[in-house]
Amino acid sequence: MAPVAALALLALIFLLLPGAAPAATSGGAPTAAGGPPPPPSPTGAPETGSPSAGAITLKSAQTGPRKSFYYGFRSPSLRFEIESTQAQNDIRIDVMDEAGETVRSFYRNDVEPGQMLGIRWDGNTAEKRPAPKGHYTFRVVAQANSRIARLAGTSAEPLSLSFDFYVYAFPVLGNHDFGGAQSRFGAGRSGHTHQGQDVMSPCGTPLVAARGGKVQFTGNDSAAGIYLVIDGKGTPYDTAYMHLLHPSPLQTGDVVRTGQPIGFVGETGNAQGCHLHFELWAGPGWYEGGSPVDPLPYLKKWDAYS
Repeated sequence: MAPVAALALLALIFLLLPGAAPAATSGGAPTAAGGPPPPPSPTGAPETGSPSAGAITLKSAQTGPRKSFYYGFRSPSLRFEIESTQAQNDIRIDVMDEAGETVRSFYRNDVEPGQMLGIRWDGNTAEKRPAPKGHYTFRVVAQANSRIARLAGTSAEPLSLSFDFYVYAFPVLGNHDFGGAQSRFGAGRSGHTHQGQDVMSPCGTPLVAARGGKVQFTGNDSAAGIYLVIDGKGTPYDTAYMHLLHPSPLQTGDVVRTGQPIGFVGETGNAQGCHLHFELWAGPGWYEGGSPVDPLPYLKKWDAYS
């Protein structure tokens, strides 16, 4: 089966799997598979002459998804339509953080009333760095005087301009716990110490990429079982997923997005009971001169909001 078809089948199985808990309560994000996401919107440039806009009102506006992940399949996006007292308007769309600071701006010139526009943000700041996790809001303003567009009071649906943005997703999409002392990072093993954190979950529970990037290694080892390693996009960390139920349809070199299905919990290799063995490695990476770090504090943070 081709990798694209296999990924699509994996996503479908994940959605139909009996007993799989919804992503809103169990972590991660159900995402499409088998193709790249739409590209981010171009930034555009401000009007070089004398930017002008009338009194602007947002006639309609909708933001989605309400929970987004950096380098995910679905980028934060805004679709909106304005009303104005003049025929053409030079506007700016800002992405604002919780402190009211602008992290990215998009410019659109000669916008007509009733014209539907869409903005898709890739999660990068104006300095082309990943934005921190948090609560963000889109804002539509006039370029000339930064006068904020009023919200229409007669909209059939409430206007939605805000969303939550995260940089990691919890990798287990289902019931889980973090086990006991032997599941912890640094626990004693025969001839070595435990280099990750075990997340106990029933075999067949869907797994997603905690951070998108590029698949660095895949394989089947007598100890790790079926495993997958991802080089995290825009981070110094690699993430490793071990004891998978089946080989992932993803292959070395494949691009993977945050929250994308990558496989299922299993007990392959040297595993006692169904669980995900999860490792987090600092740069330069997994068995490439890097070193493992305790992933439990991170997993607990991701679990809390996923």
